Amino acid sequence: MTRIAIIGGHGKVALLLSAMLADEGHSVTSFIRNPDHSADVAGTGATPVVLDVENATTAEIAGALEGHDALVWSAGAGGGNPGRTYAVDRDAAIRSMDAAAQAGVDRYVMVSYLGAGKNHGVPEDNSFYAYAEAKAAADEYLRGSKLAWTILGPGALTDNPGTGLIDVDPAPGGSRETSRANTAIVAAAVLDLPETAGRTIEFRDGTLPVAAALERP
Repeated sequence: MTRIAIIGGHGKVALLLSAMLADEGHSVTSFIRNPDHSADVAGTGATPVVLDVENATTAEIAGALEGHDALVWSAGAGGGNPGRTYAVDRDAAIRSMDAAAQAGVDRYVMVSYLGAGKNHGVPEDNSFYAYAEAKAAADEYLRGSKLAWTILGPGALTDNPGTGLIDVDPAPGGSRETSRANTAIVAAAVLDLPETAGRTIEFRDGTLPVAAALERP
């Protein structure tokens, strides 16, 4: 049994992921900001822990992560407020990486998005700009860390059923739809595949079973 921590535990992807991991026999600690969400998280089989990562120090996050084997970042400010977006999606995410290193949690899985990076192409007057900038900075910091990291880049998220079928590194111009369930399936899969460390895996709903799609060509 592996002890896995999820930050952003009440998000739709995180709830699906915690249920999958718990079903596989892992011990899941799900960090949430709102104590009112505890029952939803507990219903997946995870243990809810209230931790406001936006305001928590690196040391506080490290203390909460002690004893875990892996960390999945699936948190987000939810858009709408650029200041809070930078505070959560960039600053808190980076503190969680430093905290993981301090706590000896070497495996780190970041849920990002398809197309994230310095050259995201989002204009400054677009409401998505702060999120794109924040994720680019967080992802870059993670790549420069000594953690065993994997960055996941799902396309446009939907609530469609999970098929377990994806396409990795999809060509531009096609559908970018990616179900949250498939995103959770991929996150669960990479946690079981240490060889995916050091990889950025962009994907969408597709045609290959996840295990086959994740194999290096």
